[in-house]
Amino acid sequence: MAAKVFANEQIRAKEVRLVDEAGQQLGVVPLAEALRTAKERGFDLIQVTEKVEPPVAKLGNYGKFVYRKEKQERGARKHTGGELKEIRLSFNISSHDRETRAKQAEKFLLKGDRVRVTLPLRGRQKALEDYAREKMQTFLAELQALIPYKVERELKREPRGLAVIVAKQ
Repeated sequence: MAAKVFANEQIRAKEVRLVDEAGQQLGVVPLAEALRTAKERGFDLIQVTEKVEPPVAKLGNYGKFVYRKEKQERGARKHTGGELKEIRLSFNISSHDRETRAKQAEKFLLKGDRVRVTLPLRGRQKALEDYAREKMQTFLAELQALIPYKVERELKREPRGLAVIVAKQ
């Protein structure tokens, strides 16, 4: 968890905007009164945010609050940009195979994943880089006809061939 969550006596503000366990606002109250209310109802006083003046404090179970917040952060990290899937083209790929791979890339993009398209070059193929770029451009044009995409990393030469990363628009 990135930021420490303050609860009960750890809260340093003189007064807080109090929210009860049901989410109803109880208004701005002194810290001592908010702590007393929390104790009477059998809850912890949790500082939700300190970015506003006075800070917002909520009545609730501290352990559950921290658990939910950590779970929410894990979920947010998990779904940023999708997974990176790879489609490999070959130097002498046929038009039908190219279409099949374009459809597979479309499925990945629709699912929200990013797609890395690679065309490995071996031996004498490295001398024919222009031909390989042409093959890659043809594939990207076929993919564009199926689904609009944006290029995250431009088509560039890598040690083992050509690669480009695309994502859904």
